[in-house]
Amino acid sequence: MEYSDRYLAYMGLWPKRIPHWEHWSCPDAETYLTGIDYYEHPRECRLKLRELYPMLELGVPETDDPKPRPKLDLQGESSSTDEQGRHHVRWGDSETGIWDWGLKFHTPEEVFAFSPLAQGDFTHIPVVESRDYSDEEKLYEAYRAGYPAEWGDTAPEGSTSSCGFYNTMFMWPLLTFGWELFLECCLDPRFERIMDEFAEINRRVFRTFARLPVKFAVCHDDIVTSRGPVCSPAWMHKYIFPRYEEFWGLLRAKGIEVIFMVDGCVDAYADDVMACGARGIISEPFTNYKQIARKYDNPFVAGEGDNRILTRNDPDEIRRMVESMVETSRMTGGYMMCIGNHIPWNVTPEGIKRYLDLSAELAVR
Repeated sequence: MEYSDRYLAYMGLWPKRIPHWEHWSCPDAETYLTGIDYYEHPRECRLKLRELYPMLELGVPETDDPKPRPKLDLQGESSSTDEQGRHHVRWGDSETGIWDWGLKFHTPEEVFAFSPLAQGDFTHIPVVESRDYSDEEKLYEAYRAGYPAEWGDTAPEGSTSSCGFYNTMFMWPLLTFGWELFLECCLDPRFERIMDEFAEINRRVFRTFARLPVKFAVCHDDIVTSRGPVCSPAWMHKYIFPRYEEFWGLLRAKGIEVIFMVDGCVDAYADDVMACGARGIISEPFTNYKQIARKYDNPFVAGEGDNRILTRNDPDEIRRMVESMVETSRMTGGYMMCIGNHIPWNVTPEGIKRYLDLSAELAVR
Protein backbone atom coordinates (compact mmCIF):
# COMPACT_ATOMS: atom_id res chain seq x y z
CA MET A 1 0.00 0.00 0.00
CA GLU A 2 1.02 3.65 -0.35
CA TYR A 3 1.89 5.25 2.98
CA SER A 4 1.51 8.94 3.83
CA ASP A 5 4.60 11.10 4.17
CA ARG A 6 3.71 11.64 7.82
CA TYR A 7 3.58 7.91 8.53
CA LEU A 8 6.87 7.36 6.71
CA ALA A 9 8.53 10.13 8.72
CA TYR A 10 7.22 8.78 12.03
CA MET A 11 8.74 5.42 11.12
CA GLY A 12 12.04 6.78 9.76
CA LEU A 13 11.30 5.55 6.24
CA TRP A 14 12.55 8.48 4.14
CA PRO A 15 9.50 10.11 2.52
CA LYS A 16 10.48 12.10 -0.57
CA ARG A 17 8.50 15.12 0.61
CA ILE A 18 9.48 16.06 4.17
CA PRO A 19 6.22 16.66 6.09
CA HIS A 20 5.49 19.32 8.71
CA TRP A 21 4.51 19.15 12.36
CA GLU A 22 3.80 22.76 13.30
CA HIS A 23 2.56 24.16 16.61
CA TRP A 24 0.30 26.70 14.95
CA SER A 25 -1.63 29.57 16.59
CA CYS A 26 -1.10 32.71 14.48
CA PRO A 27 -4.41 34.08 13.14
CA ASP A 28 -2.78 37.16 11.59
CA ALA A 29 -0.58 34.89 9.49
CA GLU A 30 -3.65 33.03 8.23
CA THR A 31 -5.22 36.32 7.14
CA TYR A 32 -1.96 37.44 5.53
CA LEU A 33 -1.38 34.16 3.68
CA THR A 34 -4.91 33.77 2.36
CA GLY A 35 -6.19 37.34 1.98
CA ILE A 36 -9.30 36.24 3.95
CA ASP A 37 -9.99 37.69 7.39
CA TYR A 38 -9.52 34.85 9.88
CA TYR A 39 -12.06 36.31 12.31
CA GLU A 40 -14.73 37.21 9.76
CA HIS A 41 -14.56 33.94 7.80
CA PRO A 42 -12.67 31.32 9.83
CA ARG A 43 -13.77 28.31 7.78
CA GLU A 44 -13.22 29.98 4.41
CA CYS A 45 -9.83 31.23 5.57
CA ARG A 46 -8.69 27.80 6.79
CA LEU A 47 -9.93 26.05 3.63
CA LYS A 48 -7.87 28.47 1.55
CA LEU A 49 -4.86 27.94 3.80
CA ARG A 50 -5.16 24.16 3.36
CA GLU A 51 -5.26 24.69 -0.39
CA LEU A 52 -2.13 26.88 -0.34
CA TYR A 53 -0.16 24.89 2.25
CA PRO A 54 -1.59 21.36 2.44
CA MET A 55 1.52 20.09 4.23
CA LEU A 56 0.38 21.88 7.41
CA GLU A 57 -2.65 19.56 7.63
CA LEU A 58 -4.56 22.07 9.75
CA GLY A 59 -8.12 21.35 10.81
CA VAL A 60 -11.08 23.26 9.41
CA PRO A 61 -13.87 24.84 11.53
CA GLU A 62 -17.30 23.30 10.96
CA THR A 63 -18.94 26.68 10.35
CA ASP A 64 -17.97 30.06 8.96
CA ASP A 65 -19.51 31.93 11.88
CA PRO A 66 -17.34 34.94 12.77
CA LYS A 67 -15.00 34.63 15.74
CA PRO A 68 -14.67 37.41 18.33
CA ARG A 69 -11.38 39.26 18.11
CA PRO A 70 -9.16 38.90 21.19
CA LYS A 71 -9.94 41.51 23.83
CA LEU A 72 -6.25 42.08 24.41
CA ASP A 73 -5.71 42.71 20.72
CA LEU A 74 -8.56 45.26 20.65
CA GLN A 75 -6.97 47.05 23.59
CA GLY A 76 -3.66 47.24 21.76
CA GLU A 77 -2.02 45.22 24.53
CA SER A 78 -0.76 41.67 24.88
CA SER A 79 -1.40 41.11 28.60
CA SER A 80 -3.92 41.97 31.29
CA THR A 81 -4.76 41.34 34.94
CA ASP A 82 -8.26 40.24 35.92
CA GLU A 83 -10.31 41.20 38.97
CA GLN A 84 -8.71 38.42 41.01
CA GLY A 85 -5.25 39.75 40.20
CA ARG A 86 -4.48 36.86 37.84
CA HIS A 87 -2.33 37.51 34.79
CA HIS A 88 -3.47 36.70 31.24
CA VAL A 89 -1.53 36.99 28.00
CA ARG A 90 -2.60 36.88 24.37
CA TRP A 91 -2.62 33.38 22.89
CA GLY A 92 -3.73 32.46 19.38
CA ASP A 93 -7.19 33.89 18.70
CA SER A 94 -7.92 34.36 22.40
CA GLU A 95 -5.92 34.57 25.61
CA THR A 96 -4.50 32.21 28.17
CA GLY A 97 -6.59 30.67 30.89
CA ILE A 98 -5.42 30.26 34.46
CA TRP A 99 -3.31 27.25 35.36
CA ASP A 100 -2.98 27.39 39.13
CA TRP A 101 -0.40 24.68 39.55
CA GLY A 102 -0.23 23.59 43.17
CA LEU A 103 -2.95 25.97 44.34
CA LYS A 104 -4.22 23.42 46.89
CA PHE A 105 -0.80 22.93 48.50
CA HIS A 106 1.01 25.42 50.72
CA THR A 107 3.62 23.52 52.75
CA PRO A 108 5.89 20.48 52.37
CA GLU A 109 3.86 18.76 55.09
CA GLU A 110 0.75 19.01 52.90
CA VAL A 111 2.70 17.51 50.00
CA PHE A 112 3.94 14.54 52.02
CA ALA A 113 0.44 13.94 53.42
CA PHE A 114 -1.03 13.67 49.92
CA SER A 115 -1.80 10.30 48.32
CA PRO A 116 -2.28 10.35 44.52
CA LEU A 117 -3.83 6.87 44.64
CA ALA A 118 -6.23 7.74 47.44
CA GLN A 119 -7.22 10.82 45.46
CA GLY A 120 -7.71 8.80 42.27
CA ASP A 121 -10.09 11.29 40.70
CA PHE A 122 -8.19 14.34 39.38
CA THR A 123 -11.14 15.66 37.40
CA HIS A 124 -11.27 18.90 39.38
CA ILE A 125 -7.55 19.27 40.07
CA PRO A 126 -5.70 21.29 37.38
CA VAL A 127 -2.98 18.91 36.20
CA VAL A 128 -3.65 19.14 32.41
CA GLU A 129 -4.61 15.45 32.43
CA SER A 130 -7.49 16.20 34.78
CA ARG A 131 -9.59 13.03 34.72
CA ASP A 132 -10.69 10.15 36.93
CA TYR A 133 -8.05 7.41 37.21
CA SER A 134 -9.75 5.37 39.91
CA ASP A 135 -11.37 2.85 37.51
CA GLU A 136 -9.13 1.53 34.72
CA GLU A 137 -11.95 0.04 32.68
CA LYS A 138 -13.89 3.30 32.67
CA LEU A 139 -10.66 5.07 31.73
CA TYR A 140 -10.29 2.75 28.75
CA GLU A 141 -13.91 3.30 27.70
CA ALA A 142 -13.42 7.08 27.78
CA TYR A 143 -10.32 6.91 25.57
CA ARG A 144 -11.72 4.22 23.25
CA ALA A 145 -14.71 6.42 22.41
CA GLY A 146 -12.36 8.68 20.47
CA TYR A 147 -11.65 6.07 17.76
CA PRO A 148 -13.89 4.42 15.12
CA ALA A 149 -15.76 1.43 16.51
CA GLU A 150 -15.17 -0.54 13.31
CA TRP A 151 -11.41 -0.54 13.91
CA GLY A 152 -11.74 -2.96 16.79
CA ASP A 153 -8.45 -3.25 18.66
CA THR A 154 -6.12 -2.37 15.77
CA ALA A 155 -5.71 0.76 13.65
CA PRO A 156 -5.57 0.25 9.86
CA GLU A 157 -2.21 -0.47 8.28
CA GLY A 158 -0.37 2.76 7.55
CA SER A 159 -2.57 4.80 9.88
CA THR A 160 -1.08 7.67 11.86
CA SER A 161 -3.73 7.21 14.53
CA SER A 162 -2.27 8.22 17.87
CA CYS A 163 -2.89 8.80 21.54
CA GLY A 164 -1.07 11.20 23.79
CA PHE A 165 -0.38 11.92 27.44
CA TYR A 166 0.97 15.16 28.88
CA ASN A 167 2.01 13.80 32.30
CA THR A 168 4.24 10.92 31.24
CA MET A 169 5.84 11.05 34.69
CA PHE A 170 7.77 14.24 35.49
CA MET A 171 4.78 16.53 34.97
CA TRP A 172 2.66 14.84 37.63
CA PRO A 173 4.41 16.26 40.73
CA LEU A 174 5.26 19.51 38.96
CA LEU A 175 1.63 20.25 38.09
CA THR A 176 0.09 18.81 41.26
CA PHE A 177 2.27 20.70 43.73
CA GLY A 178 3.64 23.59 41.66
CA TRP A 179 7.27 24.26 40.81
CA GLU A 180 8.43 25.60 44.16
CA LEU A 181 7.00 22.86 46.35
CA PHE A 182 8.01 20.17 43.88
CA LEU A 183 11.64 21.32 43.94
CA GLU A 184 11.56 21.82 47.70
CA CYS A 185 10.27 18.31 48.34
CA CYS A 186 11.65 16.11 45.55
CA LEU A 187 14.91 15.15 47.33
CA ASP A 188 13.20 14.14 50.56
CA PRO A 189 12.97 10.32 51.02
CA ARG A 190 9.24 10.73 51.72
CA PHE A 191 8.77 11.81 48.11
CA GLU A 192 9.50 8.28 46.88
CA ARG A 193 6.09 7.04 48.01
CA ILE A 194 4.37 9.87 46.14
CA MET A 195 6.25 9.11 42.91
CA ASP A 196 5.44 5.41 43.27
CA GLU A 197 1.74 6.27 43.48
CA PHE A 198 1.89 8.57 40.43
CA ALA A 199 3.59 5.69 38.62
CA GLU A 200 0.75 3.34 39.51
CA ILE A 201 -1.75 5.84 38.07
CA ASN A 202 0.28 5.89 34.86
CA ARG A 203 0.38 2.10 34.66
CA ARG A 204 -3.38 2.28 34.31
CA VAL A 205 -3.00 4.92 31.61
CA PHE A 206 -0.43 3.02 29.57
CA ARG A 207 -2.22 -0.31 29.93
CA THR A 208 -5.23 1.55 28.55
CA PHE A 209 -3.19 2.99 25.66
CA ALA A 210 -1.89 -0.50 24.81
CA ARG A 211 -5.51 -1.55 24.18
CA LEU A 212 -6.33 1.34 21.83
CA PRO A 213 -6.35 1.08 18.01
CA VAL A 214 -3.35 3.38 17.58
CA LYS A 215 0.03 3.16 15.90
CA PHE A 216 1.74 5.97 17.83
CA ALA A 217 1.77 7.48 21.32
CA VAL A 218 3.01 11.02 21.92
CA CYS A 219 4.41 11.11 25.44
CA HIS A 220 5.09 14.57 26.87
CA ASP A 221 7.28 15.47 29.84
CA ASP A 222 9.18 18.75 30.27
CA ILE A 223 12.20 17.19 31.93
CA VAL A 224 14.46 20.08 30.87
CA THR A 225 14.40 23.85 30.38
CA SER A 226 16.03 25.79 27.57
CA ARG A 227 19.27 25.57 29.58
CA GLY A 228 19.13 21.85 30.23
CA PRO A 229 18.09 19.45 33.02
CA VAL A 230 15.89 20.41 35.96
CA CYS A 231 16.82 17.44 38.16
CA SER A 232 20.05 15.49 38.39
CA PRO A 233 20.77 12.34 36.37
CA ALA A 234 20.68 10.34 39.63
CA TRP A 235 17.17 11.61 40.44
CA MET A 236 15.97 11.01 36.90
CA HIS A 237 17.35 7.47 36.84
CA LYS A 238 15.59 6.71 40.11
CA TYR A 239 12.18 8.25 39.48
CA ILE A 240 11.66 8.86 35.77
CA PHE A 241 13.58 6.79 33.24
CA PRO A 242 12.78 3.34 34.68
CA ARG A 243 9.09 4.26 34.43
CA TYR A 244 9.49 5.38 30.82
CA GLU A 245 11.08 2.04 29.98
CA GLU A 246 8.27 0.15 31.72
CA PHE A 247 5.37 2.18 30.28
CA TRP A 248 6.74 2.36 26.76
CA GLY A 249 7.48 -1.35 26.88
CA LEU A 250 3.75 -1.95 27.34
CA LEU A 251 3.10 0.01 24.14
CA ARG A 252 5.92 -1.45 22.06
CA ALA A 253 4.75 -4.96 22.93
CA LYS A 254 1.56 -4.06 21.03
CA GLY A 255 3.43 -2.49 18.09
CA ILE A 256 2.81 1.10 19.20
CA GLU A 257 5.72 3.48 18.58
CA VAL A 258 6.55 6.21 21.10
CA ILE A 259 7.34 9.81 20.18
CA PHE A 260 8.71 11.81 23.10
CA MET A 261 7.74 15.48 23.32
CA VAL A 262 9.73 17.84 25.53
CA ASP A 263 10.28 21.58 25.77
CA GLY A 264 13.79 23.01 26.11
CA CYS A 265 17.22 21.53 25.43
CA VAL A 266 17.07 17.75 25.83
CA ASP A 267 20.68 17.05 24.81
CA ALA A 268 21.67 15.83 28.29
CA TYR A 269 18.90 13.22 28.36
CA ALA A 270 18.35 12.35 24.70
CA ASP A 271 20.33 9.12 25.04
CA ASP A 272 18.29 8.10 28.10
CA VAL A 273 15.01 8.80 26.31
CA MET A 274 16.06 6.78 23.29
CA ALA A 275 17.36 3.94 25.49
CA CYS A 276 13.93 3.76 27.16
CA GLY A 277 12.37 2.90 23.81
CA ALA A 278 11.34 6.13 22.09
CA ARG A 279 11.18 6.13 18.28
CA GLY A 280 12.33 9.74 18.44
CA ILE A 281 12.01 13.21 19.92
CA ILE A 282 10.14 16.41 19.16
CA SER A 283 11.53 19.35 21.10
CA GLU A 284 12.67 22.96 20.68
CA PRO A 285 15.50 24.54 18.63
CA PHE A 286 17.77 24.52 21.68
CA THR A 287 18.28 20.77 21.12
CA ASN A 288 21.07 19.43 18.90
CA TYR A 289 19.05 17.49 16.32
CA LYS A 290 21.97 16.75 14.05
CA GLN A 291 23.65 14.89 16.89
CA ILE A 292 20.57 12.74 17.51
CA ALA A 293 20.07 12.12 13.78
CA ARG A 294 23.67 10.98 13.34
CA LYS A 295 23.75 8.75 16.41
CA TYR A 296 20.62 6.65 15.91
CA ASP A 297 19.20 4.55 13.11
CA ASN A 298 16.75 6.84 11.30
CA PRO A 299 15.17 8.30 14.44
CA PHE A 300 12.14 10.56 14.34
CA VAL A 301 13.21 14.16 15.05
CA ALA A 302 11.32 17.46 14.83
CA GLY A 303 11.56 20.96 16.29
CA GLU A 304 14.75 22.37 14.77
CA GLY A 305 13.12 25.55 13.39
CA ASP A 306 13.25 28.75 15.46
CA ASN A 307 10.43 31.31 15.65
CA ARG A 308 12.91 34.04 16.61
CA ILE A 309 14.41 33.72 13.15
CA LEU A 310 10.97 33.97 11.56
CA THR A 311 10.19 37.08 13.58
CA ARG A 312 13.40 38.83 12.54
CA ASN A 313 12.24 38.17 8.97
CA ASP A 314 15.71 38.33 7.43
CA PRO A 315 15.36 36.45 4.10
CA ASP A 316 18.93 35.16 4.16
CA GLU A 317 18.69 34.01 7.77
CA ILE A 318 15.41 32.17 7.15
CA ARG A 319 16.90 30.49 4.08
CA ARG A 320 19.95 29.39 6.08
CA MET A 321 17.65 27.95 8.75
CA VAL A 322 15.58 25.97 6.23
CA GLU A 323 18.72 24.75 4.46
CA SER A 324 20.13 23.58 7.80
CA MET A 325 16.88 21.75 8.56
CA VAL A 326 17.00 20.06 5.16
CA GLU A 327 20.62 19.11 5.85
CA THR A 328 19.50 17.32 9.03
CA SER A 329 16.78 15.56 7.06
CA ARG A 330 19.50 13.91 4.99
CA MET A 331 20.83 12.27 8.18
CA THR A 332 17.61 10.48 9.12
CA GLY A 333 14.53 9.22 7.34
CA GLY A 334 12.46 10.36 10.33
CA TYR A 335 12.79 14.11 9.95
CA MET A 336 9.85 16.54 10.08
CA MET A 337 9.89 20.29 9.44
CA CYS A 338 8.87 22.00 12.67
CA ILE A 339 9.25 25.37 14.35
CA GLY A 340 9.99 23.84 17.72
CA ASN A 341 9.32 26.90 19.87
CA HIS A 342 5.86 27.38 18.33
CA ILE A 343 4.30 29.75 15.80
CA PRO A 344 2.29 31.98 18.16
CA TRP A 345 0.20 35.06 17.41
CA ASN A 346 3.10 37.54 17.45
CA VAL A 347 5.40 35.84 14.93
CA THR A 348 5.81 37.97 11.80
CA PRO A 349 3.46 36.73 9.06
CA GLU A 350 5.96 37.64 6.37
CA GLY A 351 8.59 35.47 8.06
CA ILE A 352 6.15 32.58 8.31
CA LYS A 353 5.42 32.84 4.58
CA ARG A 354 9.12 32.80 3.73
CA TYR A 355 9.58 29.67 5.84
CA LEU A 356 6.61 27.85 4.34
CA ASP A 357 7.50 28.79 0.75
CA LEU A 358 11.15 27.80 1.18
CA SER A 359 10.07 24.51 2.79
CA ALA A 360 7.80 23.78 -0.16
CA GLU A 361 10.77 24.40 -2.47
CA LEU A 362 13.61 22.77 -0.55
CA ALA A 363 12.18 20.18 1.87
CA VAL A 364 12.41 17.25 -0.52
CA ARG A 365 14.80 14.33 -0.80
